[in-house]
Parts: sequence; C-alpha cells; structure tokens
Amino acid sequence: MTRPTAEMRRAMAAAEVGDDGYGEDPTIRELEEAYAGWVGKEAAVFVPSGVMANQIALRVLCRPGDVVIAPALSHVVAFELGAAGRNAGVLFHTVDDADGRMDPAEVAGAIEAVRHHQPAVGGVVVENTHMASGGTPLTAAETAAIRDAAMGRPVHLDGARLWNATVALQCDAATLAAPSTTVMSCLSKGLCAPVGSLLAGSGAVVEAGRVERKRLGGAMRQAGVLAAAGLVAMRTMVARLAEDHARARRLAEAVAETVAPSYDAASCRTNVVCFDHADAEGLCARLAERGVLGGTLSATRVRLVTHHDVDDAQLATAVAALASLGGDEAGR
Repeated sequence: MTRPTAEMRRAMAAAEVGDDGYGEDPTIRELEEAYAGWVGKEAAVFVPSGVMANQIALRVLCRPGDVVIAPALSHVVAFELGAAGRNAGVLFHTVDDADGRMDPAEVAGAIEAVRHHQPAVGGVVVENTHMASGGTPLTAAETAAIRDAAMGRPVHLDGARLWNATVALQCDAATLAAPSTTVMSCLSKGLCAPVGSLLAGSGAVVEAGRVERKRLGGAMRQAGVLAAAGLVAMRTMVARLAEDHARARRLAEAVAETVAPSYDAASCRTNVVCFDHADAEGLCARLAERGVLGGTLSATRVRLVTHHDVDDAQLATAVAALASLGGDEAGR
C-alpha cells in the first residue's frame, strides 16, 4: 500500500542505468551489494517481487518431488497461489505456527519420517516476521534451532519484513539471517519502494538464482530506476519503522478494547495487527464505511497494517471507527 517518497522519485529520475541482463546496471549492482552486506551473505540478486524470490530459492535449493517443511500459515504456503507446486514441483509438510513459530521437534520429526518411506525433505522455510500471527519477529536463536533440526538441509528465510524484525528486536539483519542458507526481503511494504525484492546467499546459489529468475520471466534490463528507489528505501526507511510499530500497538489496544476482547494486544510487536472475528469480511466492510481499510486472511481472521502512509490523524480515525462499532461487533 505504501507509495514511493519524493526522495525515491528524484533518485529514480536521476539513476544511472545499464543492461542488467549482462550485469551492466551499476545501480542494481550497488543495491545487490548493499543488501548482501546488510544480511551478511556473499551475494544477492534483485527480482521483481517477494513471491519470485521465494520461488527462486525453492527451485535452487530443492529438487522436484522434495518435501519442504514450512509454517502452515506462511506466505510461501498459503498466499502464493500454489506457486511452489507449479514452479518448483515441491510438496509442503506444514507445521503449526499459530504463534508465528515452528517447534524444532516437529521439524525433526518430519525429517525422521524420511527413514520410514516418506518423501525426502529438501529444505525448510522460516518466515520473519511471521505475518499471519501478527508480524511476530523471530530471534536468531529461534531460527538457529530450526536450522539445527534441519540436519544440514538448506533453510530459506522469507524475510519480506525482516527490516521490521531488526527494529523490534534491536538486532542487526546479518545476525538474524546467519542461520539461513538464503534470505529474501521486500523493498516495498514498509520501506515504500515501488517495486522489488532481493534474494541473498552464497555466490553459487545466487548465480543459480539468476538463471531461475530468467526462466521465470524475471530478467530485467534498464532497471536501475527501480533499484535507485530501493537504495533510498534501505538508507532512509528502516529506522522509522519504529513509528509504524508504535501506531500498530495503539491500534491493537483499540481492537482488544472494542471488536475483539479476547485478542492479546501485547502480541503485536511490529506493524501487523491480526485477530479473530466471527465475521471478518463483515467487520472489514463496516470499517471501510468509516474510512478504514483492512483485509482478511480467512473468513474469521482480520489483518490491519500500519505503514508510512498512515499518520497519527489517520490512526485516530481508525481507533474512532473501532470504538463506534464497539460492543455490537464484540458480540458477533
């Protein structure tokens, strides 16, 4: 939902460009090097979207027919329209993630099943922050425990909102990404760039990823105009995510006070407010009538997100809208 800032638009207009298909776009190279350094990996590749970054990782790390262990409500499982089955030919073994975390023992159990005639496990996916649970940030130790349970298999970190995790945990991205084989992050969402994500890993993995990017139709040419916005995003938009987190906590408190009294507002630690409601679509419709846009993750799950384009006045509008619904919604 975020829109590029004025500084991003100026950078896009002035960007030095070249043919990225030949590795000749200097702005893209600068962005890829900056991101690789940020997450502590050897190299990175710029791609159009987070979904493509996830799909490239699965194609590079796994073989068709492999099982990939992943959180049941993770983006790669639930919100990519079955792309992994079509693009990578992999199967998912899903693990409960109601609180945003996988139990390492369940991961180890899924791997043990291979000894009992079940399909080979090719890799594991971790999501940080975990969107569907309410933007839950995962510590490096939690990701390392999953890596250890994976017993040498590659771990892909879907870090679409890893920026938010670094702010919430006051921890650098390289530390959070260290246990993973590959990591991806989105430059849009909270960072406001108009297009693009990055996938990082070893040099060999990233080079293989460039091949898969082209096979998926994601090769780009004079795309430094997009990378320029991404560089501004990385340099200027991460620290301010704390403002989004503070507004989301106030929004979470308003949700708990009005339409979802069983919701624990303290579970909101970043910029995503997710809660259960018997009529999720109806609630979103009634909020829209009051000028507040939200979305649903299921028939009974609502998602509200704060970001750069939501200021204090708009937050007050949202809080007032929730209050106007009040006890009627809580009783549904």
